[in-house]
Amino acid sequence: MNLRKRIRTGRDDAGRDDAGRDDAGRLTSGQADIAAHAGDDDMPTVPIPARHVVTTFDAASRHERIENKPLMVRFLRRVITHAFDVWLRISTTIVRGLNWTPRVEPYVGYGTDDYSRLICRTVYAPAHQRSDEPVRGIWGMLAVPAPHRRVRISIDGMPLETVQVGAAEVYDRVDRRRERSSEYAASDTSGYLDLVAEHRLEPGIHRVSYAVEGRKPVAADLFTVPDDARVGIISDVDDTIMITQAPTLWKAAYNLLFLSPKKRAPVPGMSVLFTKLQDLFPDAPFFYLSTSPWNVERQIRHFIADHGYPAGPLLLRDLDPRPKTFIPTGVQHKLEFAEQLMADFPDMRFILIGDDGQKDPTTYATITRRYPGRVLAIGIRQLSPRESSPLSSMAGITATQPIPVTDVPVFTGTTGSNLMKTMLPYLKAHLAGTID
Repeated sequence: MNLRKRIRTGRDDAGRDDAGRDDAGRLTSGQADIAAHAGDDDMPTVPIPARHVVTTFDAASRHERIENKPLMVRFLRRVITHAFDVWLRISTTIVRGLNWTPRVEPYVGYGTDDYSRLICRTVYAPAHQRSDEPVRGIWGMLAVPAPHRRVRISIDGMPLETVQVGAAEVYDRVDRRRERSSEYAASDTSGYLDLVAEHRLEPGIHRVSYAVEGRKPVAADLFTVPDDARVGIISDVDDTIMITQAPTLWKAAYNLLFLSPKKRAPVPGMSVLFTKLQDLFPDAPFFYLSTSPWNVERQIRHFIADHGYPAGPLLLRDLDPRPKTFIPTGVQHKLEFAEQLMADFPDMRFILIGDDGQKDPTTYATITRRYPGRVLAIGIRQLSPRESSPLSSMAGITATQPIPVTDVPVFTGTTGSNLMKTMLPYLKAHLAGTID
């Protein structure tokens, strides 16, 4: 998904200023409507500045675009997309018949002193259902998107004024009919809203409020990373901090969809390792990069809090097959978000932590080659034969990825405690006093 939006302030190409006035001091028609309704709520009326940006929220690379695929692949994708559209029409009719109404699923955002990345989703839900309670994954996966819903957003009480300049469902073609200022931002066909707001915020945790008509506002944290932070941690989730047995498909599906959120088991010692890293680099942000879908963001966020991991934004992927990228592969998804983080924090170097049950070793090796000098160390949690696959367990082998060969030190261990024994002494001896 790559819904492009901007938040208009300053004088734009048409000569309008922050208040939407033209050079003669007149309000435009869109701003006049907003001004007329300015007294409808207590929200401040000065919008947060922003700039026109292109985000990489599961953006499609040239090779992933559907128009560049072979004929048979395009045909199959069209069949799946059509089936998904049919399911959405049926499910939307059902939930509307149950008097469900749109609500916002807020996701944790992050940013710098100058701008923030904000993501949320509009979905149908019962009138009294809360958006902050963890539920079994199956209910999250069955969420019915509420597309094209107007969402009012504010950061610490300051509103956002937005202009939509593209739409993911039509391959980022600019829709001039929508290019007008508004106190709302409209979600896309899948219900997602992906914004970048430009502002000046103090480092720390801020609150972002999202509101749709007929619902109470909901909020999510916004992590503003200080300019002088020189180290960041990027961590996988499945089988790195939380046991899911991802290499075994049926076990992973059961754990994701049906296991109670309160029964999700942490990887032994990993929360202690993360706490030690936080002590070593107090300003370091933690980014949890996972191939899990946004549908289960709430469950993962509660798991991180319940088991003592440092709080931080989750960067997940979309399983809606309709956008131009279809469903991004796990490797593609992680590489694109790694690219986004490298661009957002050009002076930051990263510690990458993952496991060998899927493709983290080769993915991290690729990141290291693409961005020389930007990766400090790699930590790989090694799965046991029983975790990796029943067949490999009986054969006495581990069907996992090989340890990457890179110029960056790679540390391995079956638990967080094992990783601590080698990784932490290295970081303390060689890096802690030299990061500047």
